[in-house]
This record gives sequence, C-alpha cells and structure tokens, in this order.
Amino acid sequence: MAGIAVIGAGMGALAAAARLAVAGHRVTVYERTEDYGGAVRRFEREGFGFDTGPGLLPLPAVYRDLFVKTGKEPLEACVELVQVDPSARHLFADGTEAPLPNASRAGVVSALDEALGAQAGQRWGDFLVRAREAWDRTRRPLLEEPLWPNWSVLADREPYPAVPHKRLLRTRRAGTLAEVGAWELRDPRLAALLEGHALAYGLDPRVTPASAAVLPYLEHAFGTWYVRGGMRELARAVYERCLARRVEFVFGAEVTRVLEKNGRAAGVELAGGTVADADFVVAPGNVAGDPAGVAGQPGSIAGLPGRGAGEIGPQQGLPSRLTVLLALRGARPEGTAHRTVVHTADREAELESLFGTTPSVPARPTVTVLRPGDARLVPDGDHESVTLSAVVPSGARIRDEHLEALVAGAERAVPGLRDRVLWREVRTPADVARETGAAGGAVPAPALAAAGGRLLHPANSTGMQGLFTVGGWSHPGGGLPHAGMSGALVSGLIVEGPEFRGSQ
Repeated sequence: MAGIAVIGAGMGALAAAARLAVAGHRVTVYERTEDYGGAVRRFEREGFGFDTGPGLLPLPAVYRDLFVKTGKEPLEACVELVQVDPSARHLFADGTEAPLPNASRAGVVSALDEALGAQAGQRWGDFLVRAREAWDRTRRPLLEEPLWPNWSVLADREPYPAVPHKRLLRTRRAGTLAEVGAWELRDPRLAALLEGHALAYGLDPRVTPASAAVLPYLEHAFGTWYVRGGMRELARAVYERCLARRVEFVFGAEVTRVLEKNGRAAGVELAGGTVADADFVVAPGNVAGDPAGVAGQPGSIAGLPGRGAGEIGPQQGLPSRLTVLLALRGARPEGTAHRTVVHTADREAELESLFGTTPSVPARPTVTVLRPGDARLVPDGDHESVTLSAVVPSGARIRDEHLEALVAGAERAVPGLRDRVLWREVRTPADVARETGAAGGAVPAPALAAAGGRLLHPANSTGMQGLFTVGGWSHPGGGLPHAGMSGALVSGLIVEGPEFRGSQ
C-alpha cells in the first residue's frame, strides 16, 4: 500500500483518487481552493441555480465505468441521468433552424433534410459514416491507452477518410475541418454545424485537422446527457465516492513544490512550509507539463520536470469562455430545447477575432443557450434559469458591449429575453483562471490525431519517476469524459506500472 498525494480536486484528479483508493492505496487530495470539482461548479442565488462549467455530458459510459470499478452503487443510483432530446436546436445565419434528435443518425438525417432541403441530411449522414471510421482508428490510442512513446505516428497520420475533391486539374483531400465542410458538405449551414463542434472546444476549424470529425460523431453516436440538479451533481457524486473509499481531502492547501529524492517524487510541500511525504504524486497537467508556461499563475508549482526537445508540450493560446447566468421571470415554455446554438452571422470575422494575430472578443459571437427546465434550479415554476456562453480569448477583459452581444444573439433563441431578466451574473476568463489555475482561464481541448501532434497532450507519465499528470492539460485532453479517462489512465499506470496498456 503506497501513499499518494493528489494535487487539485478537479474531475480527473477525483477519478484517479477514487480508483487508487479502491486499489488499496492511501490517497490524500490537496486542493488550494475550498471546493472540489475544478471547472464543474455551481452558482446559486435567490433560489436559482446555474452550472458555471460544462452544462452537458457526452459519453457517460466513462463515469458509469468509474462507479462500477469503485463501488457497488452504479452511477444511476447516485445521480439522475437524463438524455437530452433534441440534442440541440441550431439557428443558422440565414434564419433557418434545425432541431437535431439525440443519438439517432437516421433522425438527424431526416431532420436536416426537412430543415435545410433535400440531400442536406444525406451529405451529413455520409459524413458521419466517415467520422465513425476516424473514431474507430483513434479511439484506443487517443482515449483508452497511455500516450504511445512513438506518439509521432498519431501526429503524422490523418485518420479521417476524406473524399477526393477535384479542383481545376488537381485532386485534393480535405485536411482541415473547414475543408471538410466546404468540399464534402457543400452547404454553409452544414459547414457551420460542423465547425461549431470545433469552436465549442476553442478550436479554429480553419487549421483544426479533419480528425476532429470525431467530435460531432461522439455526440450523434453516444448521445448528450444532463444530470438532474445540474452537472455539479456529477462532481458531488464522484467526490462522495472518494469519501466512501476513504480518500482524505485537505482544502485550502496550496502545493508549492513537488519533493524529489534520488530522482523520484517523494511528496509535496505546501504554502507555509508543511511537508507531506508520498510514494507517488499526481499533479494537474497545466503545471506539471510545462511549469514555465504558468509561472506566477495560481497553482504554479516548483520542482517539476520540464519537457525535453521533441516532446509534446501543453496546448498554448487556447481560448476561454464568457458565461452569463440569467434569472428570468416567467415559466419555461413547454417543448423548449435544452440547448440552442445560435450561429454567428459572420463566421470568418468571429474566427479572425478569436484566432488572429491580435485576439479579441468577437463582435457577433456564436452563442450557446442552455435552458435546462430543471425544477431544482429555479425558486418555483414561474421562473427560469438560462445560461449563455461564448468562446472568447483567454485573458480577455470583458466589457459591457461583449455582454450585450451575447444577449442579442440569445434573443433569437429566447424571444423577449431582455424583458424577462430579473438579474444576471457574469463569469469571465478571470473567474475560470481563479477556479482552475489555468493561465488566462484557458480551457483545454480534447486530444486529436494528425496536425503534427499540435493537438496531442503531454503523456500522463513524466520525466520524474513517481510523478504523473491528470486532467484536461494532459493526455487525453479536455472535456468531462476525457478528464475521467485521464484518471483511469493514471490509476492504471500507478497500480500496474509502465506496462499498463489501458482497459481491455
């Protein structure tokens, strides 16, 4: 039985802690804030409740597996999972709209044909078939196995089977998501639908590899889910599973240094000089992967190994999120979609604002509107809680006109919105940075193949023996399912050793 120090109480860290405790280890979690869950937080005021991080859960099988492996009670005994239907309602720039059913390729094809015209659905359906092939080629090495030592194989090969495209005298194949949209989908609304899945993770579809086709495939194949009471309930359930497995938590404990002895991690030092010995240390990837990249940021830690030449570094310059929480008078209308994506009227301007040489907040952003219809999140049936969010540059200073742009976009989804507002709460990149320790409030994207490895993340093993990384800034990247996967990988590497090759 080994003593294990886990730095931070994000979802990946909690998943690792629970699995390691079940394996018989003594696990202590040191969290610099006074709360658990990382970005999965809740804001409450006057009977209203809001998720301030992820609002929906794709691929719930990751957390089902966690609960199966760590106790007798399954996930559904600890939280109420609800399949969202429609998965999303999309409002396009030309005024057309398309509500897309959850986890039904045939249903999505039919809905797109009806909304966008004949053949639109078939083109999207054919794209999903090719996306599935990319998924099948990358699922294990990108999600279920520790990052291969020869990770360059993943970096160099494009797994998406692009359709040959003849242009003038040349035949080309799409190498980016934007090219897939332009050459294979051949409809600006379908292209917006595709690119929106990348933008939701802060990725520029103009340079994001075609392998990102797996992002919409995941949603269509495995569905989109909500946890009754808000996604914070999932964090609570995982935290309570840790407590049930006798994981110890120390809140308000900032780790300032990882201790090393004879080339091996030997414990942690806390602010104030307290030392805690450990046989293994698990750290968040945004500080363990490249400490120089976050020096001076909340949660920066000394004594961590850097990355050598030719090794993968953490993704840099990723955008953050701007979120506006709205308390509304008036009941949520019957049949309202849980999620509506209001696509920008000028995608190129939005992308240039976010990813150009001088990043700025888009004047007309793509806005995601979440309307849960959850009685636990409102004081009574005559009120509604609504969350608006958009991608903004990390570290962005938010002004009133940026907030008005979100509300203006959301009014397309919620007619009469302004007249219903009782109050609003704004969550900026600075809030994300304070809660997660990520520089500028950056939000990590999932790992993707191709693109020279630019969208891979550092391995969970590090240059220091006994030190491992977990969470969105390490393999396999950002997102709630990926955080849970990183916890499983770290647990396997500690319990089984470097020969661990993932779950079978």
